[in-house]
Amino acid sequence: MSQISAINCIEVPDGYEEIAIEIREQYVNYFEKQPGFISSTFYRASVQNDKINYINIVVWENKEAYDAVVNKGYENADGLNSDGMKVLGKGFPEPIKVHPGVFEIISR
Repeated sequence: MSQISAINCIEVPDGYEEIAIEIREQYVNYFEKQPGFISSTFYRASVQNDKINYINIVVWENKEAYDAVVNKGYENADGLNSDGMKVLGKGFPEPIKVHPGVFEIISR
């Protein structure tokens, strides 16, 4: 199996930047303790567009490692996994909007 990346495109309205950064740090601290976690990189758009102004990329050893962390999050509206963490981008409060996706490398 190859590495996969959970890529979250995030809409952070003015005034919510610090909240978004703090919540993302909480998640990284949690993910770092999970088997199969490789890295996380947080990006801020250098040129602001209409909506997406942050991107968070979390790299996992394989889809199984990612699925083990997300586990029950797929099954409920709150995205809660078995550790009680809100996954799949559900841990950010309104009006922050997260557009999650999971991607595999097909070319380098």
